[in-house]
Amino acid sequence: MAYLPNEVSGPVPNDADRMFWHYCQQHELRFQQCGSCRRFRHPPTPVCPYCRSFEIVWVRAPDTGAVFSFTIVHHPAHPAMKAVVPYNIVVVDFPACDHVRLVSNLIDVPPQEIRIGMEVMLAWETAGNGLLVPRFKRKQPG
Repeated sequence: MAYLPNEVSGPVPNDADRMFWHYCQQHELRFQQCGSCRRFRHPPTPVCPYCRSFEIVWVRAPDTGAVFSFTIVHHPAHPAMKAVVPYNIVVVDFPACDHVRLVSNLIDVPPQEIRIGMEVMLAWETAGNGLLVPRFKRKQPG
């Protein structure tokens, strides 16, 4: 069973993030890196916010990161979410990619056990619209 109900449709790719979702469908988490100044960025943009270059390289991210921040939602923002409260929203930091951060969910940890700095690993889930989305699980020691 997916972390979020199927009634929560999932992402709708647009021109700026279409390649991000394309790679996700191949079970690859990739972030944009500027082809000129080499800085990473997320969410995807057509122009580097640091040097204004249009050169884009898509770099595969590591399968691990750390919880930078999180919140536990107790009041559903959508009627379909009523059955799954409380649920979490986490911001995962990727130090190997200039500390790019991704908003997602931690799918295997009770809310009271989530901690800032907790190491997490990538997991893939299918959203209600059929797209694969990156989620995270607690990283196992070893």
